[in-house]
Amino acid sequence: MFDAISLFAWLAAVSGAPVPAVDPLTRPIESSHAAQWLAPAEPEKVFGKTYLVGFAGMSVALIDTGDGLILVDGALPQAAPAILANVRGLGFDPKDIKFILSTEPHFDHAGGLAALARDTGATVVASERGAEGLRAGRHAKDDPQLAYGGSWPAVERVRVMRDGEVLTLGKTAITAVATPGHTMGSMSWRWPACAEENGGSTCKTVVFASSLNPVSAEGYRFTAPAGAPFVEGFAASYRKMDAMPCDILIAAHPDNAGSGRYNDRPGACRAYADRSRKLLVKRLAEERSAAK
Repeated sequence: MFDAISLFAWLAAVSGAPVPAVDPLTRPIESSHAAQWLAPAEPEKVFGKTYLVGFAGMSVALIDTGDGLILVDGALPQAAPAILANVRGLGFDPKDIKFILSTEPHFDHAGGLAALARDTGATVVASERGAEGLRAGRHAKDDPQLAYGGSWPAVERVRVMRDGEVLTLGKTAITAVATPGHTMGSMSWRWPACAEENGGSTCKTVVFASSLNPVSAEGYRFTAPAGAPFVEGFAASYRKMDAMPCDILIAAHPDNAGSGRYNDRPGACRAYADRSRKLLVKRLAEERSAAK
């Protein structure tokens, strides 16, 4: 069975037409989860001027600041054209995207960043450790998923933001919230979204949360000395999620936050942290039991 690249080459050969160039920044990354992650979803307003322009199994957010647009996350490389099409579908010009915020240096969330940055001229923003991974286009050496291997298109220019630092564009101030554990460079993002309701302005706090899943490649142990910083990172992230203002939760993988594409129920961020907390407790118990 032909893949897309082979099919184009075959059609060109039989027709005499030139073979179309393959875009290295959107070349598909094969994954058994890709079809589920990238299942199509219509662009959707969340609240105020915050929108979703991603997929059924992978969140990508868009913020209209009044003085330019901000994207959050970039999904897989092959997802970049669909993300930009969704931005256009909402009536926006992708060239107005000024910043692209990254949650983590893994291919499923960062793979599309290089293409999106190139096609929009936007600046990619990440944590210090996240930026290292984006520039390298591969897992950090201490990443629990390192043994999975693989790489993604590297991002040449990355602006670093630290925990608690605020990015302001137009009428929107976005706060960086370090949420390590899944990776040591994971970063969540928080901002106010306002809308006119019942003759007045109502504002809600939106949190785009990085993954908090305590998962790893086979053979990795969070109970080993190398895993201790990640366990401590998870604990710090839980404390932040428990205490943070959070009216609307957008999770990097929406199914981790409940049903639907976002969670606007009271306590959404605390529930998100509690889900991971229980999974980590179970994982550590299983590792200790296996070691006996």
